[in-house]
Order: sequence, then structure tokens, then C-alpha cells
Amino acid sequence: MEDYLQGCRAALQESRPLHVVLGNEACDLDSMVSALTLAFYLAKTSEAEDIFVPVLNIKRSELPLRGDNVFFLQKVHIPETLLIFRDEIDLHTLHQAGQLTLILVDHHVLPKNDAALEEAVAEVLDHRPIEHKHCPPCQVSVELVGSCTTLVAERILQGAPEILDRTIAELLHGTILLDCVNMDRKIGKATPKDSQYVERLEALFPDLPQRDDIFDALQKAKFDVSGLTTEQMLRKDLKTIYRQGAKVAVSAIYMDLEAFLQRPDLVADLQAFCRTHSYDALVAMTIFFSTHNEPVRQLAVYCACPVALRMMLCDVLERSQSPPLKLTPLPSTHTDLQAYLQGNTQVSRKKLLPVLQEALSAYSDSMQTPPGHPETAGVSREQVDKESDRAGNSLIAGLSQDEEDPPLPPTPMNSLVDECPLDQGLPKLSAEAVFEKCSQISLSQSATTSLSKK
Repeated sequence: MEDYLQGCRAALQESRPLHVVLGNEACDLDSMVSALTLAFYLAKTSEAEDIFVPVLNIKRSELPLRGDNVFFLQKVHIPETLLIFRDEIDLHTLHQAGQLTLILVDHHVLPKNDAALEEAVAEVLDHRPIEHKHCPPCQVSVELVGSCTTLVAERILQGAPEILDRTIAELLHGTILLDCVNMDRKIGKATPKDSQYVERLEALFPDLPQRDDIFDALQKAKFDVSGLTTEQMLRKDLKTIYRQGAKVAVSAIYMDLEAFLQRPDLVADLQAFCRTHSYDALVAMTIFFSTHNEPVRQLAVYCACPVALRMMLCDVLERSQSPPLKLTPLPSTHTDLQAYLQGNTQVSRKKLLPVLQEALSAYSDSMQTPPGHPETAGVSREQVDKESDRAGNSLIAGLSQDEEDPPLPPTPMNSLVDECPLDQGLPKLSAEAVFEKCSQISLSQSATTSLSKK
């Protein structure tokens, strides 16, 4: 793999047609490994002297935000310097010069800013339901399995098993395990085909890491924020809510809030983050497990100006009963930041977002009061109550990403049968969703232990 990637970088210096294998814009582990391994397979099996180049569909500066990607690359000894990122290759210029062929992997719909590249797409390999209105008119291979990497493994083992070495096998094996949540039947994301190819890889390479070991290591790396700057921590798992000119960042941070608040130059970093991305306020939910393996959630609300917005956000959060957050104020030395311990750990970020939307709706409504009206001078507790009631649980303004993770379906017997649980697409398993599942398991175990003692 290393020699192959070195050849890819050298090929960029030549003025020759390129076959680019492009992953999706999230560039999660599945997308990255699928692009790397599919491009490797196509290069090794091409009868012509075509050049197949894997491209990670993010800027190079974004890679540190994907801790599991970084960890796995280091584990299999693939130098990051050999990878090719989206900001290091001009696909549009190549296309205009008639030198580009695109193979899409782990997605099949190009974003609007890449719409002109659609006519260059020659093949699609994906594990999501096809959006027929947007899918390029080309060879399309889609199967609703748990991991797109499973489909790459299938193609390699059926088409050219002799090119499979331990590095490629380890990349495929670990990624399928992470995507399918260690093949956990209770989670239900793994299909029979995912299980089949994990077992085949293990049979061919008996010295592959144990399932639990590699899954735990990758999962830990996904949550690891050590080494990240404050801005990178805030961007790692970020959603945005907005309403009529007001814009609030909502970040999940996987560490103790006390440690986060002690970071050097924190306020300056928060201020710079909000200014750079035009946020009026920032709400951070810190998430971690205690030494007793119990979930802990904390909240921090930062807003330097306007003060009225911070007051509104804090007031609505403190008074929330649907759901009840059970907030306890924590000491903070920063005047523009209010910190809380969240007593109700069952309220995840996706459940918090409607509450924040309510607060933002109330604030936006209050800002529409005609000039000169006495209420424009400030925001009273009575005004907060009135505007919050008016806003209700409305989510009119929307969110930057899907705020509700779909429920996890049971594993189907056949992922291609009519009306199987995966017909509407695969569940999204974000780091927050995995933490939510772990929290439920931990709390369930604690309750069971408590009852047994009685």
C-alpha cells in the first residue's frame, strides 16, 4: 500500500488522465478506507496503464478531527504524508481538460459545488439507498450493508484475492467492525454479508487483531480529543441552529468540563471561534464516563455579546421540563460563560437541540420588538416566559444536520428483500449516538446491580 500511494503522489505531478476514487465529504473511516482499498484494487487489476488515485474528500487540515482515521493509519503504518486530500488536487480543472474519470465510493450524490463533475462519474459503489433523481447515469453498485468497506472486501476477494495482503485485510476488517458496532446483534447494524466478510478475512489472516481489541481501540480513538486545539474540539462534533439572524453552535466535547475550562486562553479561543464562524453563541455539552463507568454530562453556555442572548439561553435551559435537564450551576471564572452539571444524563444533545431552538426562537421574537418599545432595553424573566411559551417546541428554523438519529433497525435476514428494515437507509451512528447507547447500557447495568443487592 505504501509503495502504491507513493506512486499516486508522483502521478499528480504528471499531466496524464487520472481515475480518481473519491470518498464522501464526511471522510469517516468507512469512506477513507473504502477509497484507499478500492483504488488499490482497481490499480492492481487494470489491464491498461490507467492511474487510479484515492482522494480523501476533505482538506488535509481536517484530518486531525477524525481521531479513528489518524489512529488506524498509524497502526497499519501508512504515513499521512502519502495521502491525497481534496485541497491538493483540482478536480474541476482536470475535468475541464478532459483528464478526469471519477469513481464515487460510499456516496452517490455530488454536492452542488461539484455538480459539474457528474458527467465525469464512471462508477458508483455505495451502501445507501439510491436517490434516482440525483444519481449519475453510470454503472451503479449499491447494496444496503452495514459498511461500504464490506462491498470493497467482496470485490477484492471475488476479483483478485491474490492482491490482498495483511495491511489491506486489517484496514477492511477493522473498518467493518467499527461500522457494524463490533457485529453486536443488539445494535443490529451488521447484515449477514458484513459478518461473512469479517469471517473470511479472519480465516485468511488468523493474526488479525481480536475483534474486541480493535473495536475498542478505534472507538476510543474516535472520542479522543487530546492533542486537538480548542477550535478543533468544537468543530469535531458540531451542529448549528439558527433563527432569523441568530446563529448558535452546539458542540459535543468528549472530556470533563472542568478540564476544558482550564485550557490556556480558552476565552480568547471561544471568542475567535464564534467570530470566525459568525456564531452569536456557543453551547458545549461535555460527555465522559466517570471512574465508576457512569455517564456524565455537563453544559457550558458562552456568549460575550449580546448578554440578552446568554441570559435567554441559560434561563430556558434552567427551566426546561420537557425534558428536565436538572442543571446545577458550576463555578466559572469566565464572566461570559455559564457552566452546569446536567443531572439528567439521559438527555443527549439531540434531545437538547429542540430546547435550544425554543430559546433561540424566543430571543429572535424579542429582537423583533419595534424600536423604542420599552422591552428593547433588556430581557426580563417575564419576557423570557412569554416568548418561550410562544415558541413552544417549534423547530421552524431547522438545524444544520439531522437532529434526530433514526432508531436502529434489527438485522435483516437479507438486506435486499422488499421492505426490509434497511430499505430506508442505514442508521447514522455518530459518536454521540454510540455514547447514548453506552450510557443506556451502563445505567441498565447499574439498576440491575442495585436491584440484585436488595
